[in-house]
Amino acid sequence: MLDFAYSAVAFLIAIGVLVSVHEFGHYWVARRLGFKVLRFSIGFGRPLVRWQGRGPDYAEYWVSAVPLGGYVKMLDEREAPVPEAESHRAFNRRPVWQRTLVLLAGPGFNFLFAIVAYWAMFVTGVPGMRPVIGAVEPGSLAAQAGLVPDDEIEAVDGQSTGTWEHATLELFDALLGSGRIDLSVRDPSGDLRHVALDVRGHESELTEPDALFPGLGIRPGAPLPPVIESVTEGSPAQQAGLKGGDRVLSADGVQIGSWEQWVSFVRARPGQTVDVKVARGDADLTLPLAIGTVTEQNKTFGHIGAAVRPVLPAEVIERLRAETRYGVLEALPRSVEKTWEMTALTVRMLAHMVVGDVSLRNVSGPLTIAAYAGESAHAGSSAFLSFLAVVSLSLGILNLLPVPLLDGGQIVYQLAEGLKGSPLSERAMAVGQQIGVFFLIVLMSFVFYNDLSRIFGS
Repeated sequence: MLDFAYSAVAFLIAIGVLVSVHEFGHYWVARRLGFKVLRFSIGFGRPLVRWQGRGPDYAEYWVSAVPLGGYVKMLDEREAPVPEAESHRAFNRRPVWQRTLVLLAGPGFNFLFAIVAYWAMFVTGVPGMRPVIGAVEPGSLAAQAGLVPDDEIEAVDGQSTGTWEHATLELFDALLGSGRIDLSVRDPSGDLRHVALDVRGHESELTEPDALFPGLGIRPGAPLPPVIESVTEGSPAQQAGLKGGDRVLSADGVQIGSWEQWVSFVRARPGQTVDVKVARGDADLTLPLAIGTVTEQNKTFGHIGAAVRPVLPAEVIERLRAETRYGVLEALPRSVEKTWEMTALTVRMLAHMVVGDVSLRNVSGPLTIAAYAGESAHAGSSAFLSFLAVVSLSLGILNLLPVPLLDGGQIVYQLAEGLKGSPLSERAMAVGQQIGVFFLIVLMSFVFYNDLSRIFGS
C-alpha cells in the first residue's frame, strides 16, 4: 500500500510538472504574440483551486479535478461572441503563422524541459554501471556471436558505451537497423575484439518489455563468484559435504573463477567423481564430489543440487561503478545531443511499431508510467530527472502527431487554412474532431490493456 501511494504521488508530481511545462509553452508564446488568454488550467473538469490575474489583461488560473492533462483557453470567435474592440486578439483572427507558433510552443517546451533535465543530470553526475557481461546463456544469440562472461562492451555499431544505460539504448537503436549489431568488447586481460550479433527475425520479440537481455542471452553485471548459497537435501552436493558459504576454488586441478564456469564444469561431467577444493572460513578443504545427472531435451547433463549466492562482493560492485559528469558549460551541448538522440530513437521506434518490427507492448499507459515514476523516485534525483525527460519527450512527440484534438492536428488545420486562404468549414472541423476522439479512445483502451497485461502477467 505504501509503494502504491508513493508511486501515485510521484506520478501526480511528474504529470503536474510536465503538463504545466507544456501548457506554459502555449501560454507564454500566446501572450508574447498578443493573443488574449482567458484561462490557464492544469487538469480538466471542475476547478479545485482557482485565482485570477490582476490588471486589465487578466487571465484565470485553475488547478482542476482530473490531473491527466491541461489546457490554455484563448479568446476565440468560434466559441463565444467577442467584443469588437478585442476581436483582433481572438485566436481565429491572428495570422496563421502566429497560431502555428502557439501550437508548436507546447511540444517545444517539452523538448526544452528535457534539455534542462539532462543538463541538471550531467552537472550533478549520473551514476551507472560499466557494461560488463555477467553471464551468457549457452546456445543464445550472444553465445553464437562469441560473447563470454566478463566481456565489457566498449561500443555498439561504433558508438561508445560507457555504462549499461548507454549500451542498452545503442542496442535498441541498432535493433532497428539491418539485423546485424557490431560490438567492440574488451576481455579482462585488456584485449579488444569485434563480434557481430545476428538478430534478424528476432527484432520484434527483443523489443518486448524487459526482453532484450534475456532474448540475447546476456545477464548484465560481473560474473558471480563461485560461492554456494545453499545445497538441496539429499543432493550430491550435500552428500559430498558441501555447505552454504563454501567458495569453489578448483575441481580436478581446474581453477574455477566464476559460478558460470563452475556450472559449465559440472554440466559437462554427468556421473563423474571429481575432487573439489573449496575455501571454508580460514581453511581450504578438498572433497570428493560424485556428480549426479539430469536429462533436458533428451540430453544428459551433470547436476549437484547447489544454489549460487546471488550477491556480488562490494569490491566488485565498486569496480563496476561508472559516472557520467560534465562541467556546467560542457553539459549544455551534451544535453542537447542526448535530447536529440532520445527523440530520434523514440520516433524510429514509433515508425517501426507501425510496420510491426517493434512490439506494441512498449506503449505504456498511466498505470505503468505511475509504477516507473515510483521506481525512479526511489532510485534518486538523477533517475527521476531521467524519467521526467523521457516522458516529456514522449509527450512532445505525441502532441505533434497529425491527429485532431492534439497540437499536431491543430497545426494541420492552420496550414490547410493558409493554403486555402480561408478557414475550414464547420463540417470538416467536426469530422476531424470525431476522428480525434475515436483515435484517443482507441489509444487509451490499448494502453490500459498493455498496463493490465503487465500487471497480471498475460
